[in-house]
Amino acid sequence: MPPVSKTLLPILLLAAAGAGAHAAPLADTALPARQAEIDAIVREISPARIGAYVDKLASFGTRHTMSETESDTRGIGAARRWIKSELERCGGGRLDVQFQSHVHPVAPRISRPTEIVNVVATLPGTQAASRDRYYIVSGHYDSRVTDVMNATADAPGADDDASGTAAVIELACVMARHKFDASLVFMTVAAEEQGLYGSGDYAAKAKAAGMNIGGMLNNDIIGSSHDEHGKVDNAEVRLFAEGVPPVQETTPALRTLIRTGGENDSITRQLARHVKETGERYVPGFKVNIVYRRDRYLRGGDHSPFLDAGYAAVRFTEPHENFDHQHQDLRTEHGKKIGDLPEFVDPEYAAQVARVNAASLASLALAPAAPRDVKIVTANLDNGTDLAWKANAEPDLAGYRVVWRETTAPQWQGSRFVGNVTHYRLDLSKDDLLFGVQAVDKDGNVSPATYPVPAR
Repeated sequence: MPPVSKTLLPILLLAAAGAGAHAAPLADTALPARQAEIDAIVREISPARIGAYVDKLASFGTRHTMSETESDTRGIGAARRWIKSELERCGGGRLDVQFQSHVHPVAPRISRPTEIVNVVATLPGTQAASRDRYYIVSGHYDSRVTDVMNATADAPGADDDASGTAAVIELACVMARHKFDASLVFMTVAAEEQGLYGSGDYAAKAKAAGMNIGGMLNNDIIGSSHDEHGKVDNAEVRLFAEGVPPVQETTPALRTLIRTGGENDSITRQLARHVKETGERYVPGFKVNIVYRRDRYLRGGDHSPFLDAGYAAVRFTEPHENFDHQHQDLRTEHGKKIGDLPEFVDPEYAAQVARVNAASLASLALAPAAPRDVKIVTANLDNGTDLAWKANAEPDLAGYRVVWRETTAPQWQGSRFVGNVTHYRLDLSKDDLLFGVQAVDKDGNVSPATYPVPAR
């Protein structure tokens, strides 16, 4: 095994302590170490800046997809030009900021051919073996009122979704000052309210180009810590993560996943586990609640087209949506303000969600790729588990970590650093446990797990 840094040594020592054949099978012996650079990124996230971004976005009056595009002060055109200029300003030349657009034809929520424009800022990775691997974070900057076709009424869209857009801008501005092995894409998209057309166009083009997207984090409605009764809940966020996709025809890979009991081990569920573990490590006292659904009940968001394209994608949303402040005409009823106004956004809460995003993105982009072609070798009937996988290509790879859990457990319960090998046997039963393999670099950055499929 190649030399490893002092940062990784605690992982290896803990792993060695539990590596015997009779070690407690569900003792987590190799929790990843915290990285000073990720701690620094998390500390730099500013609630004040996020609040200012929300106020600025709301100041454009409406950001409806079919609203004004020529004005410099009102409408979606002014909003997207400001987002682009802000990303260019704060990126200091390190972000490649582009408009990505297409003209969408008439559709149920599009009354005339309309240009749909995403604002996309890319921070290129610095490692040759990793820079073609991308992690995307998004929020949608369009807004609406009660009538989804009303393109002229004031629609400040502060929580839905200036909050997510503000978080993406803040993440881009902070993370542009740091370097990562893999590439990061900070994306604000349009036409979410009209049918996910901005994100859908990006995902379709990414799939057609064979873009290697390691994960997509969607932030939509992340700005309020108050429920409809005024109760404050500012210590948790929901993370929606799909398991078995709702496909019309089951693929061989999906059949294998189901046949081996891996319904909760899709690439999206593995991404969600990584986000929860990483986010809660770097943002103490803030809980990431994984919800085993694609999205809220019968609803959707901008991660959905990425899921449909076969990518791992999850959605962040506040724990209790207040529907008086979402998709509503601005008005006062019985002394109560109705509408999605900035005054109902809690920048401190939105910053906590942004910090979870920041820690997760940084960890993913600093870590090696998830191992490829992970298999459980089943040539012989026995009570152990033989795992094999293909070697990673990253030059700073230290080795691999095998993780496992009971079939009813949502998170990994046991782990073992096994060194820079491509085969490992555990005296633990594949009948009773679920397994995964993660790649670890010399600084202790750990990839999401890869679920093994059977090899005979």
